[in-house]
Amino acid sequence: MPGATESADPMMAVRAAQPDDGESIAAIYAPIVRDTSVSFETEPPSGAVMAERIRSTISSHPYLVAERAGEVVGYAYASKHRERAAYRWSVDVTVYVALQARRTGVGRALYGPLLSILRTQGFHSAFAGIALPNAGSVGLHVAMGFVPVGIYRNVGFKHGRWHSVGWWGLELVEGVETPTEPLPLSSVDLAAHLLP
Repeated sequence: MPGATESADPMMAVRAAQPDDGESIAAIYAPIVRDTSVSFETEPPSGAVMAERIRSTISSHPYLVAERAGEVVGYAYASKHRERAAYRWSVDVTVYVALQARRTGVGRALYGPLLSILRTQGFHSAFAGIALPNAGSVGLHVAMGFVPVGIYRNVGFKHGRWHSVGWWGLELVEGVETPTEPLPLSSVDLAAHLLP
């Protein structure tokens, strides 16, 4: 399996997202919001909204995009797991891949560097919520080492029916009894973790 700094696809690069990627990311996300229950949003956000989300995220957590031939084909990011102070060593992670690029290694190519950056920052655990059923996303997370945590049954109503959300978790750092504060993203050399 490729590591954090290598890819089985020499045409793919993974880099830090910038607010200018808002339109490309919105284009990937729109059909997911509009046509599926994978996301519980009901209206696709605009490119400007996505640009602001990127700007807000990269103030503290990594947000990455995968490109093939200069085209953004997927993105992944981390965010706070919960607001209370004791949760500050845990993050939620999310990955979305363009329809035409699914099952081509984009998800793994994004998650490898994302998880590596989070480990460097000193985060302890990562969690992913997956609207069920979603065999592709479950398979990706299991392949990356995530294990089932539990299910929020019938927690969201979209497209005329109730949906459950499964949660998967990954311990990023083992055996730390007293953690140090997570490092700010600005202190991490992102280039050391990304695909050229």
